[in-house]
Order: sequence, then C-alpha cells, then structure tokens
Amino acid sequence: MSLDAVIRSALDAGGLEYRDEGAGRFFVTLPGTRKLQTNCWLIEAEHALVVEAFVCRQPDEAHEEVYRYLLRRNARLYGVHYTIDGNGDIYLVGRIGKHAVTAEELDRVLGQVLEAADGDFNTLLEIGFATAIRREWGWRESRGESLANLEPFRRLVERDGAVRPLHDRT
Repeated sequence: MSLDAVIRSALDAGGLEYRDEGAGRFFVTLPGTRKLQTNCWLIEAEHALVVEAFVCRQPDEAHEEVYRYLLRRNARLYGVHYTIDGNGDIYLVGRIGKHAVTAEELDRVLGQVLEAADGDFNTLLEIGFATAIRREWGWRESRGESLANLEPFRRLVERDGAVRPLHDRT
C-alpha cells in the first residue's frame, strides 16, 4: 500500500476532516475542547512523513516562562516536540520514518498532537497572554458581553475569590 493510501485510510478510520492537497501533502483538522481545532500538515519528505501543527501565536509576555514550559513538556511527548518559528509562533513538529508509517503509528502521533495542543493550550494562554485576557475580561464585563469562553481564566482576574473591579486590573 502506498504512503498516501496508508494516510488516507488512517484519517478515514479516525473520522478526521482532511484535504488531500496532492504530492504527498495532507491538511488535517483535529477537533479539540480547549483549542477548538488544531490544524496539522502531514507532508511526505524524501525519507519521512513530516508532521507540523500550529499551536498558538507568539506569546505577548513571559516568553522565558512559556519556553521553559515547552522545553519541559517536550520530555513527555511522543513523536513530536514543541518548537517556534521565525516569528516566535509555537508549533508541534515531528518526523516518522517512511518505513514506520502505519495507521496505528499515525493515530498515535496525531493523538499526541491533539493531546498536547489541546491540553496545553489554556496553560500557554495563561502564561503568555495573561494581560490580554484580563483586558478582554474587563472589556466584556463593562459591556455586559458573555464571559463564557473566558471562564477557564477566571483566576487571572480574581483576588481572594472575588472578581476585581475593572479599575483595579493590571
């Protein structure tokens, strides 16, 4: 079975949404809960299948803490690792030797991509975007807008169990 056929079969079996871009390139959408979706490229290279997934944009703040978190997290990942691009945006990348690409291995690696991207997403936002989250909370609160998707970050705006007044937020 060709590599393309193995990939298509694995993606179909997993019920995943994807586009076959031709020339050994597949664009896969992995559904999540915290990060609603993770877009992932599967690209056939000369000796390997390259896996590349965007996780989040460059953090606004606390870069050193974010990168420390990512480096520590790399030690527990299977088949992929965190990296940053030239803009500082965060990705998961990996390579599977062509001879090792099976439906099971692809499922394992894509499962790891989803677990990491979705599971680490809120932590990365808390560390690298805390000020922006506080500002967004205050803006929405002052206008009576929904805070539903910001609820996981409530502790960033609370002090002693109470939401801080807008003018007291930094």
